[in-house]
Amino acid sequence: MEIQILTMAVNKSDFNVLKEYRICLPMTVEEYHIGQLYGVAEASKNETGGGEGIEVVTNEPRTEVIKGESSGKKFDSQYTYKIIHLKSKVPKFIALLAPSGSLEVHEEAWNAYPYCMTRYSNPYMNDHLVLNIETRHEAGDGTIENVHHLPKENLAKRIVERIDISDNNYKKPLNKQEYKVEEDPAKFKSEKTGRGNLQKGFEKTSEPVMCCYKLYSIKFKWFGLQTRVENIIQDNVFRLLFNFNRQVFCWIDKWFGMKIEDIRALEEQTKKDLDNMRDKGEVQGMSAK
Repeated sequence: MEIQILTMAVNKSDFNVLKEYRICLPMTVEEYHIGQLYGVAEASKNETGGGEGIEVVTNEPRTEVIKGESSGKKFDSQYTYKIIHLKSKVPKFIALLAPSGSLEVHEEAWNAYPYCMTRYSNPYMNDHLVLNIETRHEAGDGTIENVHHLPKENLAKRIVERIDISDNNYKKPLNKQEYKVEEDPAKFKSEKTGRGNLQKGFEKTSEPVMCCYKLYSIKFKWFGLQTRVENIIQDNVFRLLFNFNRQVFCWIDKWFGMKIEDIRALEEQTKKDLDNMRDKGEVQGMSAK
């Protein structure tokens, strides 16, 4: 199918890091589609203010021709292009090295759910800094071993890490800024669905249950900083995935029952809100470690 060809078009051998995160949630694949989009809209507002945050440039349906394919096959997706304005949200040593105006990240995403592809880049770094994310959403407890159809050489390079949203101390304790009791899956119970108070191992007993398989391909070329920056990227990726998916579940009573038309209207309003919020108030959300 066309979406698999898009996956194959990404040459993963060019990347230094190939890491697959698996995040299970007690919901169906179809429910997560709505919950994820709702979560992105809300989380964007939580990360915007004080001259920093997210600018939505484009959000529209597109039909794309897959590059490099002589057959000219096409696929349909919801395409988004965002600019993420950063100042305090990058490590200080990078801020000191980077020239004025270069601290922004460009995000392009092709959402052909249940497959999604996202690319992050920085105009100043050009092709020296590229982060690709391929996501597949599948029913089950996250035990599909090669959901991204990687060839043997990339499969051997890939590192798999599970993220347990029910465990507040998973990998390392949450800091006070990031922890909210109302966004703790171990303490939250949904009024609409009855799901909640998640305990370790919930993916083996919950019905329904699904898994996000997120494959990160990271390329960073800057002499003397490569390993350090790659580690920072992976640390922040973990924090983002852990916190975001905890929110998606704990916000289920807000988005459960919404239709895709409701989500598109929410996204349009969010775009206007972000434009108004970006240059007002204080910096919000995750800060650099």
